[in-house]
Amino acid sequence: MVRLSAIQLCSVPNVDDNLKNIAAQLTALCLSIQMPEKKQEHEPEISEHIVVLPECCLFFGGKDAQQLELAKDTAQSQYLVNSLAALAKQFCITLVAGTIPLLSSCGNKFTNTSCVFSPEGKILGQYDKIHLFDVNVNDNEKNYLESKYTQAGRSSEIVQRQDVTIGLSVCYDVRFASLYRQLTAQGATIITVPSAFTRVTGKAHWQALLQARAIENQVYIIASAQEGIHESGRETWGHSMIISPWGEILACKETGEGFITSNYSHEEINRVRTAMPVLEHNKFTVELNKYE
Repeated sequence: MVRLSAIQLCSVPNVDDNLKNIAAQLTALCLSIQMPEKKQEHEPEISEHIVVLPECCLFFGGKDAQQLELAKDTAQSQYLVNSLAALAKQFCITLVAGTIPLLSSCGNKFTNTSCVFSPEGKILGQYDKIHLFDVNVNDNEKNYLESKYTQAGRSSEIVQRQDVTIGLSVCYDVRFASLYRQLTAQGATIITVPSAFTRVTGKAHWQALLQARAIENQVYIIASAQEGIHESGRETWGHSMIISPWGEILACKETGEGFITSNYSHEEINRVRTAMPVLEHNKFTVELNKYE
């Protein structure tokens, strides 16, 4: 059996504090799954546990320039990667580690990168956020210009595990349906959405967008979010969700830090896709890895 989990955080601009918090949340999550009262009768053993962290899981609430400095510091950048790999190994999980800043090839920007680690602590794949949040929002910050310090990614990415194919996306990507259709065309049955949605845009669009991406692609969505008022004054929406390929909300953590968990069913994927074969009926083609 494949288990799906999302952890909701209110991350701070301190890497070690965030690592301690993530470890504590993972401890509580894994204990809750192991507790006999949480197990249903005749429930099969978990063969794969996929856990998703939010966007900017190790540094959030500071300035983007500080993230660039983290990325430029080779030792510190490697520490981010190694620490997340160690958590995956410690808790024997497949960890979609939200996002961390990694130095881009141009050297003066960072990529907002989602790394996936195996239960052995090995990197299985990574995705650089393609769509950057350069918008005006009616909140405390007013203006967001992610592209000032962030280099956009240029390709969609999937990670193959034992029984599932994981498509990777990040936050603002969820507004671009073509990326999700491309990931599905590449074989994704689960798509992860680590995020830090603003409170304003989250209240208006978060749930609708996530359900739409699940329904139109007939995939499981795991959306792990930041939530709360951060050190910079930025407010994030939370409402981490796991959504079925039929668009049902299987689990939701509205506010506060914590976790949600649910089971993956490949039979459910097949049932939904057989009953309503929209992927076969679609008249529009997707050019894989085509980026303009």
